Amino acid sequence: MSVDLAKAVGHRSKDLPVSWNQRDLLAYAAGVGAKASNLSLIYELYKAWAPLPTFPVVLALKGDDDDVTLFTSKVQTDTVPGLPKLDARQIVHASQSIDILREIPSVSGAGWKLTMRVSGIHENKSGIILEKESILVDPKGTQYAKLYSAAFYLGAKATGRKFSKQIATPPQGKPIPKDRKPDWVIKDQTTPEQAVIYRLSGDYNPLHIDPKVGKSAGFGGVILHGLSAFGFAARGLISEVGNNDPRSLKFFGTRFTAPVSPGDALETQAWEVGPGPNGTIEVAFITKNTTSNKVALGGGIAFIKKLEKSRL
Repeated sequence: MSVDLAKAVGHRSKDLPVSWNQRDLLAYAAGVGAKASNLSLIYELYKAWAPLPTFPVVLALKGDDDDVTLFTSKVQTDTVPGLPKLDARQIVHASQSIDILREIPSVSGAGWKLTMRVSGIHENKSGIILEKESILVDPKGTQYAKLYSAAFYLGAKATGRKFSKQIATPPQGKPIPKDRKPDWVIKDQTTPEQAVIYRLSGDYNPLHIDPKVGKSAGFGGVILHGLSAFGFAARGLISEVGNNDPRSLKFFGTRFTAPVSPGDALETQAWEVGPGPNGTIEVAFITKNTTSNKVALGGGIAFIKKLEKSRL
């Protein structure tokens, strides 16, 4: 098969059947650090309970499985015309965003799916970045969430020349203000068991559970799923900006810039940088790993309904 990166852009993959139940939503909330006080996320009988809106990011790996699965079976992809052979062992999750179009039901039932296409390809001297657009739709075709992810294949080569083409892209984060302190600072603490809990949402990569795999990959041991740190930051903004209302978050995206180990402390710094669409505010943020003193999530952007905390 000849290599033609432009030909790969726009390629549609086979639809992926997905499903979930309320237990999955509660497990996900625990996996991204929900506390006993976050009843709107962890207690299904609480009057204000709603699904954490970032949950659909887990579905690309979970699919419609309701039990543990072999990770290698999930990372295999269909043949994309124009792409060279890519080594899944050299893949790094570069970025993720989610546009929340509608609140998902607590139980999916049958017939839900992710429709997927290649939305962008970039080649540089360091490797190839493959961007995908995934849309969560119900059995009637109604869209509930639009997700964009970027995978960086380290060292991969196609033509050896610089190349870039996109047909769809999510909103990009604004630079964080340098002339003022954050409007919100959200401190969080992961636990040594954080990856053990988060993996139950469908990402069974042994890198996150087996110390031998983590050491062989050069991390010195297991690392936390990037999407768990992603969820920590989203949950923190919902708490501080959206007054613990899961429905307040409408868009959330970030780049993964440094690993987090289970047990590390996190600090999300956020700035209001202007109005967002449909009555939201736009928030720029970063999440620092204060244990390693590195930025774990960079270039963050969120559209969120700003809700004031009750004084009662």
